[in-house]
Amino acid sequence: MTPHALEVDIVAIAIGARALMRDLSFCVEPGRATTIMGPSGAGKSTLLAYIGGHLEPAFSARGRVMVDGNDVTALPPERRGIGVLFQDDLLFPHLSVGANVAFGLDPLVRGRAARRARVEAALAEAGLAGFADRDPATLSGGQRARAALMRTLVAAPKALLLDEPFAKLDSALRREFQRFVFDEAARRGLPVLLVTHDPADAEAAGGPILCLGEPGAATRSA
Repeated sequence: MTPHALEVDIVAIAIGARALMRDLSFCVEPGRATTIMGPSGAGKSTLLAYIGGHLEPAFSARGRVMVDGNDVTALPPERRGIGVLFQDDLLFPHLSVGANVAFGLDPLVRGRAARRARVEAALAEAGLAGFADRDPATLSGGQRARAALMRTLVAAPKALLLDEPFAKLDSALRREFQRFVFDEAARRGLPVLLVTHDPADAEAAGGPILCLGEPGAATRSA
C-alpha cells in the first residue's frame, strides 16, 4: 500500500438489489486530486459517504478504505483522519466565525490562548484576519466557504473529500475558491477526492477523472 495516500480497494456498494458500483479500486496520491463524475444516482456522494464513514444503513457495502497506509474501514468517522467539505458551508449560525473554526480543532490543542492563536492563524491564512468575532451571517459566500474549509483543515486531516463544494458560488468566486482549496491541499500534501457535475471543477482539480455509471467505472485523464 502507498503511504500518505487515500486508497479505495475493491469497494462495492448497493441499495437493495441495485448495485451502484462493483469492485472499484483506485488510489489518490498525496497532494493530488481525483474527480468523480457521473449521472445523478450513480453513487458519487454515496461513495464519499462510505469513504468518510457516514454511509446510511439503507446501503450495503464491502471493500477497504486506506488512509496513510492504514485500514480505516471499521473506524468511526472521527477516527478516520478524513476531512469533508460539502456544497453547503454548514457554519453554525449561533457561533462566531472563530468559534466555528475552533470546532474543528484537535482536542489536544488546549488552553484558550493556544486555541485562539491557532484559529486566528487559520483565518489569516484564508484571508480572513480579524474575522474571529464576526457573525457568520455577515460574511460573503466566498468568505463563508473559506471559513468552512479552515474548520476542516485545522483538524489536520490526512485526506480531503469534496462533495460539490463549489456549486453554489458564482463564477468568479468559484474560480478563486477552487484555486484556494487545491493549492492548500497540495501545500499540505493531502489526497483529494472531488465529486462534481461540472467539467470546469474537474479541470481545476487536475488529475484523473473517475466516471461512475459507466461500464467498469473506468478512469480517464483530465
